[in-house]
Amino acid sequence: MSKPDRILSDAAVLRFPISAAEAVVDENVASVIQVLQDQLQLAREGKLRSVAVVSVSNDGAAIGTQWSCTNGDVASLIGKLAVLSHDMMAARN
Repeated sequence: MSKPDRILSDAAVLRFPISAAEAVVDENVASVIQVLQDQLQLAREGKLRSVAVVSVSNDGAAIGTQWSCTNGDVASLIGKLAVLSHDMMAARN
């Protein structure tokens, strides 16, 4: 028996379930995924120059920001995020 055959014969084999379990539909998760997919599509098409992302944890305790931009876009992104946050606060009322 060759070494690769011996390794395979000694390995434990795990069987996958016949079908995948159905995931519970969560509109919030679906919305986040759709927004990300939309942005990825624009990036693939070369239509994006800059992206800013603000993430809030499920319990609201943690907020993270990430961005990808050229130096000239930083001020513009900050301004647009300020307007967006103002609009979101107004829509909440």
